[in-house]
This record gives sequence, C-alpha cells and structure tokens, in this order.
Amino acid sequence: MPVEPLSRTEIESRLAELPGWTLDGDRLTRAYRLDSHIAAAAMVVHVARVQDELDHHSDLTLGYHTVSLSVHTHSAGGAVTEKDLELARRVEALAPAHGAH
Repeated sequence: MPVEPLSRTEIESRLAELPGWTLDGDRLTRAYRLDSHIAAAAMVVHVARVQDELDHHSDLTLGYHTVSLSVHTHSAGGAVTEKDLELARRVEALAPAHGAH
C-alpha cells in the first residue's frame, strides 16, 4: 500500500505534539543532548532497534554527547509521511530513558 505525503499544514500541526522536532526542508529533524557519549551510543542502538521494527530508517548521527535524526519517506518521493511521524513519536517515547533532552 503506498504511503501518501502529508501537507505542510498537517505536518506543522502534528509537530505541535512533538516538541523539539522541526520540519527542515523535506525532512523531520531532531537533535538530543545526553550526559555522556555512552548514553548517546546506547540511545542510537535503541533507535536503530525501533527503526528495524518499523522498517523505516532515518539518517541517525552519533556525536560526542548528541544524537541527531533526519527522516523522510523515500517511497513517497522524499516527502514527510505518517511513517516519519510514527518514528518521531517512538523516538520521543524512548528518549527520556536515556536522559536525552
């Protein structure tokens, strides 16, 4: 079943429920700050597991004390879809357990 792109208005409305997430061009993005590099690395592993569960993968970057994500849906022509918002929701749900802010 094809995934439909969301309108900019719908994306912006839905982002109100996801503090820290922004629409940057054609992608949803978010950066998290953590207390240590090990905590950041653990969060990356947890996010990778969620991405595999959803079969939807972001550009995921591990920094010294940071984790950054950037995501859109390739099968929808690089547009933002419900799949991207679901990934963002799942990441937001797991972030506090890693001390991410």
